[in-house]
This record gives sequence, structure tokens and C-alpha cells, in this order.
Amino acid sequence: MKSLLKAPLRFFGLLVQSILLALSQIWVNKTRSVLTTLGIIIGVGSVTAVIAGMNGMNAMIMENFEFFGTKKIFLWPERPQTGSQKNANWWQIRFQPEQFEGVLDHCPSVEYLTLISYPGSMTAHHGAHSLENVRIAGVEESWFKIENRSISRGRPFSFLDAQQARRVCIIPQKLQEKLYLDRDCIGQTLQFNHYTFQIIGIVEERPRAFFEGQGDRIEVYIPFRTAQSIRESWIDAMASCRSTDLAEEARAELTFFLRKRRNVKLGEPNNFGVFIMESEVMKVRALMAGLGLVAGAVVSISLLVGGIGIMNIMLVSVSERTREIGLRKAVGARASAILLQFLVEAVMLCLIGGLIGIGIGYFLAFLISHSAGFLEKSQVPGWAVVLAFGFSAAVGIFFGMFPAAKAARLNPIEALRHE
Repeated sequence: MKSLLKAPLRFFGLLVQSILLALSQIWVNKTRSVLTTLGIIIGVGSVTAVIAGMNGMNAMIMENFEFFGTKKIFLWPERPQTGSQKNANWWQIRFQPEQFEGVLDHCPSVEYLTLISYPGSMTAHHGAHSLENVRIAGVEESWFKIENRSISRGRPFSFLDAQQARRVCIIPQKLQEKLYLDRDCIGQTLQFNHYTFQIIGIVEERPRAFFEGQGDRIEVYIPFRTAQSIRESWIDAMASCRSTDLAEEARAELTFFLRKRRNVKLGEPNNFGVFIMESEVMKVRALMAGLGLVAGAVVSISLLVGGIGIMNIMLVSVSERTREIGLRKAVGARASAILLQFLVEAVMLCLIGGLIGIGIGYFLAFLISHSAGFLEKSQVPGWAVVLAFGFSAAVGIFFGMFPAAKAARLNPIEALRHE
């Protein structure tokens, strides 16, 4: 029993001794050790920097998608490529408001739905100030809930605003500034071409997602029925599901509902399109994971090269220290002790190279995060550090095993005779 308890202590003591001996050998041959670990340093630094960059890009893309709304579902009329309506004109397949009546009652996975129309771009006037190319969007009150845009001042559209097609509008703060409106402009009127609208609310600005481009068009929101009374224009729809887990169910429910309301016969293709954001998020995540694996595999080649360099230098070290190995064996050192000594030295070389490489990776991640706006969230995750150290140790064990085994198998008499 005592021998079983002493065995781990003996191994631990031998391991500590081997680590100290390995560090002393590395310190004696500093230049050679640095050159030997250069491949590991470059490999670990490259892998760490690539992971940081991919992590930053993925975080930015996901943040933009989350902000844009992963629960959104977009619907639009679409002429099918086959079937009886493939040659139908656009006016025949357009959405009609009555087709969406009762949609929330029949689609339990759908939380909100709004119809949207764009009567066109107009010139906004207020006093002596005007602004051209202002986009007018006819929406329902639920649009602000789907878009997660709150009214910072004033109120949203009321039931009477929608039903009576009142000429009221909700404007962004940017338009308020460009037309030099009063800070408290609620109740004031704006002229859009020859139409007069009363301002009832100011909607908070939404930061522009990086994939939306850099356009500077200002959008003003009016009740959907008001927009249709100005000009009976093309209608789209936008909905949101109750949770991202119900996105596919919501799409299936909306598809079934609209096929029935639009009299699409069994076997006929849809005459409308349905697009859910969550499916695109999943595709982007899969794409980013694939790119990360490919990039990691490419830069990991330098780790392989570094491992081969370590194996070569350890073989040289075995040749240089053959007499030392023979002397240690002659005074009773076991082959396992010799094996552990050289294996630990190879692992220590890799771990030191990995530590330096991680430092370089952090520095490169800092440069990456300050080089481009969409990579500003680049940082080295904790699991990448653990992976780098683990991979470095694995490289040391794999490529150090052959030189260590060669040293352990040396005949002590022949080793002592070695010149």
C-alpha cells in the first residue's frame, strides 16, 4: 500500500526535476531554443489572431442581425415561375389588405404583423426650409413593435388614425433637425408635396447596420390606410414570430394562411415570397464556422513545421548529450527517466513558444480591432488560449516522443564511448 502511495510522489518529483533540467538546458541554448520554437510562435500567434478576427467578425455580424431582428418575417407578392399564374400581371398577384384579416388568430406563432406601402418620395416643407427625397412609408402601429423602434416623444398611431386614414405622421429626429423644427414639435404641421400632415410623434433613430449600405435617405411614417388613400401602391407585409425557435412554424402558418386566402390551389406554387431572418442567421453562423476552420487549418501548417523543427533539434540534442545519457544510465538512471527528461524538454520548448505566440496573438488582435470598424470586437476568447496551450503540448509530445525514445534506448557502454 505504501509503495502505491509513494509511486505518484516519485513520479511527481521526477517530473519536477525533468522540468527544471529542461529549463536549464533551454536557458543554456537560448538562441537555438528561440530559433527552434519560431515555427510554434508563428503558428500559435497566427491561429490566435485568426480566431480573434473571426470571433470579432462573427460578433459584429450577429450583433447586426440581432439588432435588425432575428424574429422578423418578410412577405411580398411574387409571380411564380411555373403554374397557372406564371404569366399573370403584377396587378393580379398584388397583396390586398383583406387577405391578411384574421392572420394573428389563425397563426399562433406570429406575434405581430403590419402591412407596408410606399406611396413614393416627396419633398418635405416647413416654413422656409425644405428637404427633398423624403421617403413616405405607410405602416400600421405594430410596425414599431416589430422594428423595436420606440417613440421618444409624442404618441404612436391610434386606432382612429388608422381607421379614418388621418393625415398624421411620425418623423425621425434627423428630419426634425434638417427642417429646423422646434424641440417640442408635436402638433406642428409639415407639407409633403401638396399634402399637409400633423406631427404626432418622434421615433428614435436606429443605428445603420453595416450590411445596409451608407445611404442617407430619411423615412417618415404615416398610417397605412392614409398612404393607400394618397396613392394605391404596392403592398408588402412584415411579421414577427413569438420567438426565434418558432420561426419555421410561423413561416409555415403564414404560408398556409396566405395560400388559402389567395386561392392558391393544391400543387400550384406560391404567388408570394416568405423570408425569415433566423434562417439567414443560421446560414451565416455555419459559414463563419466553416471559414474559421479553413483559416485555422491553413495557419496550423506552421505548427506542423514548428513541430518538425523541434523534433530535429531534439535529435541533435540527443546526439550532443549522448555521453551524458550514458553516464546517467551507468549510475542507475532508468530508461523511463531518460524518456521523460527529453519528452519534457520538447514539451517545454513548445509551451514557451506557445506562450510567446499567444502574446503575439493578443497584440495582433489589438491591431485588428483598431484597423477596421467591423472588426472592432475582435478579441481572443479564453477557449483559444486553452486550445493554443493544449495544441502546443500535443505538438511537443508528438514530435518529442521519437527523440526521447531514441535517447532512452541508448546502450550506456556505447554512449560512454561516444565522441
